Amino acid sequence: MKSLTRELWMNVPQRRAIVSIHDDVERLVRESGVQEGFVLVNAMHITASVFINDNESGLHSDYDKWLEGLAPFDPSPERYRHNRTGEDNADAHLKRQVMGREVVVAITEGKLHLGPWEHLFYYEFDGRRKKRILVKILGE
Repeated sequence: MKSLTRELWMNVPQRRAIVSIHDDVERLVRESGVQEGFVLVNAMHITASVFINDNESGLHSDYDKWLEGLAPFDPSPERYRHNRTGEDNADAHLKRQVMGREVVVAITEGKLHLGPWEHLFYYEFDGRRKKRILVKILGE
């Protein structure tokens, strides 16, 4: 069995942003030499997500609007108890919970085995500092 473990580092200057990590993950799959297996892609921070969906800016805008409706940014301690600890990112934790922590993708014939419009993304909810993504590849 082959394996490859790498970390991708992100430093998103905005508070929230969607960043394509698709090409980076494809490059690591090639580097691993795995022909048949799986890749785990995991946001290693509790205020960020990894997800798969369409690479379309309108949809990305819809995500942002939808998530702001569910958990609006409000740094005050009145709306969110978490912000009473001196933090201002309670909304980011809630958004991450909705969007998820990780994805697992099959590798077939040395390539990501995805649907025709599927694309891998990192979603930052509390940026402006360095964060990492775990990429773990296992297979033959």
